[in-house]
Amino acid sequence: MTFKSVKGTKDLLPQDTVAWRHVEETIRVVMELYRYGEIRTPVFEETSVFTRGIGEETDIVGKEMYTFVDKGGSSLTLRPEMTAPVIRSFIQHSMGEQAVLNKLYYIGPMFRQGRPQAGRFRQFHQFGFECIGQSAPECDVEVIAMAAEIFRRLGIHSTLKINSVGDPVCRPQYREALQEFLRGVHDSLSPESQRRTESNPMRVLDSKDERDREATAGAPVILDYLSDGCRDHFERTCRMLDALDIPYTIDPRLVRGLDYYTMTAFEFVSTDLGSQDALGGGGRYDGLVEQLGGKPTPAVGFAAGVERLLMVMEKTQYQFPASAPLLYLVGMDDVSRSWVFHKAIELRQAGVAAEIDYASRSVKAQMREANKLGCPFVAIIGEREIAETQAQIKDMRKGTQESVEFGRLTEYFTTLRQREDGGQ
Repeated sequence: MTFKSVKGTKDLLPQDTVAWRHVEETIRVVMELYRYGEIRTPVFEETSVFTRGIGEETDIVGKEMYTFVDKGGSSLTLRPEMTAPVIRSFIQHSMGEQAVLNKLYYIGPMFRQGRPQAGRFRQFHQFGFECIGQSAPECDVEVIAMAAEIFRRLGIHSTLKINSVGDPVCRPQYREALQEFLRGVHDSLSPESQRRTESNPMRVLDSKDERDREATAGAPVILDYLSDGCRDHFERTCRMLDALDIPYTIDPRLVRGLDYYTMTAFEFVSTDLGSQDALGGGGRYDGLVEQLGGKPTPAVGFAAGVERLLMVMEKTQYQFPASAPLLYLVGMDDVSRSWVFHKAIELRQAGVAAEIDYASRSVKAQMREANKLGCPFVAIIGEREIAETQAQIKDMRKGTQESVEFGRLTEYFTTLRQREDGGQ
């Protein structure tokens, strides 16, 4: 019997993880600049964290969650998203009492039992950030600006769509007007949207079914129903985006797929992803902390899929940084092979990435391997070099060669590493 990875999952091989590490490191650099701290939560939670937080009528809760009962009889769910777990942790550890503003980010695997398709897996990976504790539109704009900066650094061209979905004060009026409209076009809607007309009418606007999009072309626009507070918040957010030269399009149909959003909702899309064009998105969720048992606390956040970013980067032929060792130590005989093994360990302990041959191959084969790996330097050690305690160092890029005393090799290559890394 031959085993394979489960459908909807994927092995990340060493040649893949070079790109993944680069994306993750780029995210961490931006998070450090904005002073966001990393949070890591368990990959499973009590099921109610998601049913209460995300909403019973969402596709995630209704169709996609991996839920199971453990031996103690508790219903547990592999996390399908991270905002609800982060808020659970925020409440559990009384983080709101320790700081007026908590800025958190995460990178990790999520799980949804949907139909696998391009850029969507049953185990997939997201990064995101949550700004918890303040209602100022500056927080909304900061989150958007961080996402835009990450995309910029990764060479991803994206378009920002933004909307306001109101709040519990003004949304009921809009919901009533939308329901009345949807009942009037009931027979033109898909079966799923017909059901949602009564349970969650705003989700009908999020439907990708062409029947629904045609039937709702004349639907009421939520921006016409905003309270003064929601309108002011949205207008201030847009003005700040203008001031920062972050282009955007106001999309009244944008409601996002989760029930916890209030006021600002936004999404970044890319034409390089085809019909499933969303790179990531987020918005404000001022009621979620209270929904999960905490004190009323405003918050705003963003999340994006790592796999989808990598798809775009592959299409745009993004050049990932090389990860070749600095040095290949070539041993010409048994004695020199023993010497280069011990020297390679010593160099690695000093922070120098070095590679050697373990298969007793010829010098020619070792040089080919060094070239294949892209090593900028090769140290050639043989019987004469051992006797004279001098290594022959070849610069593979310049084609030059020089002798370096054994006792100076570690210092020599440490200095070269600093130069290669941009050090002094």
